[in-house]
Amino acid sequence: MSIILYDLAGADPDLRFSPYCWRTRFALAHKGLPVETVPWRFTDGAVIAFSGQGKVPVIVDAGKVVSDSWVIADYLEEQAPTPTLFGGPTGRAHASFVNAWADSILVGAIARFIVRDLLDIIDPKDVDYFRSSREARFGATLEAVQAGREDRVAAFRDLLLPVRLHLRKNQWLGGAAPSYADHIVAGTLMWPYCASRFELLEPNDPVAHWQGRMLDLYGGLGRAAKRA
Repeated sequence: MSIILYDLAGADPDLRFSPYCWRTRFALAHKGLPVETVPWRFTDGAVIAFSGQGKVPVIVDAGKVVSDSWVIADYLEEQAPTPTLFGGPTGRAHASFVNAWADSILVGAIARFIVRDLLDIIDPKDVDYFRSSREARFGATLEAVQAGREDRVAAFRDLLLPVRLHLRKNQWLGGAAPSYADHIVAGTLMWPYCASRFELLEPNDPVAHWQGRMLDLYGGLGRAAKRA
């Protein structure tokens, strides 16, 4: 029986762009677990009814409901220990640090480059909610938040320096093989990759080369993703 994944979608149900859902999609693929994805939109109430909260990803596995990408990764590791996402307690601690960095630094940085672009891909019924909630969060219009991104992108690339330095010596963030740390950062970068045509990475960047390897993993799961 397949795991059911509730996955954020745009107006086009095949356009899946959530950074957190992509972390889960990579984790499921890493485990080789069959999955059926169900498109969900910002103002849908379906997941609230059975998960007790209003965000995705949410998985349903043989009746067990699990939400939050990190909690889902822990659950998958417990239910299907091999192939491992973490490689043991040390690898889990490493992934926990990467997860905290991605959530607190990387997601917010990316948002300032693509948040207005998201209006062009989300379901029309979500537009008013999305604009009002995000403008309240940023304290500015979406247009103002995204303005001048061409002049700001160099600073974003500097933000990735620790990742870049690591990848100059290692093929993966997990070292010799991809780990959940790779899925966290790659999943986060799938957000701009799917939702916007603005190029955050330079083609010759080691981070871009690594992203290409991630796109090709698991039968080209990321490479085949629908893009805006």
